[in-house]
Amino acid sequence: MHLIKYVWAVRALIYKAFLGHVGNLSYIGKPTFIEGCKNIQIGNRVRIFPGVRMEAIGDGKIIIGDNVAIEQNVHITSMGSELKIGNNTTISGNVFITNLDHEYRNLNKSIMEQEHILSYTEIGNNSFIGYGASIQAGTILGEQCIVGTNSVVRGKFSDHSVIVGAPGKIIKYYDYQKKKWVKSL
Repeated sequence: MHLIKYVWAVRALIYKAFLGHVGNLSYIGKPTFIEGCKNIQIGNRVRIFPGVRMEAIGDGKIIIGDNVAIEQNVHITSMGSELKIGNNTTISGNVFITNLDHEYRNLNKSIMEQEHILSYTEIGNNSFIGYGASIQAGTILGEQCIVGTNSVVRGKFSDHSVIVGAPGKIIKYYDYQKKKWVKSL
């Protein structure tokens, strides 16, 4: 396994010439697709496993903080604004993260021919995104949020929240007065 990671580190060095930024000690497994290379920034000690698909469409930007782990088959799409992933975040496999939606209300046009709806999306520092989760456009996750497996999340969530389900709802949060995690009502 160590040999494979050395190959991935060399790949990250090669990508430094194409991506907007690649920090020190980062490695990148073989991606399936990367679009808008110059608008993708990767921090220090970022681990990207094989099968990632990153799309910075037009003037969209993808900004990945330091010490982030992105597991296999993750799809990240940004268009028209920034999509930020905070420091020390773990993104499990088969996750989808976006800052755009497709308009659908014109019944005389295919959804694919309609405009995009763009919304700033951010994942806070120290967060954990569970396997198969979907982080929808306009989602703002505070610091140290946990998103459960297969959850579909849209909206603004405060620091230290545990979010599960489809649609994602807070089931637990850290109560600073009680100094412990409590179940949400």
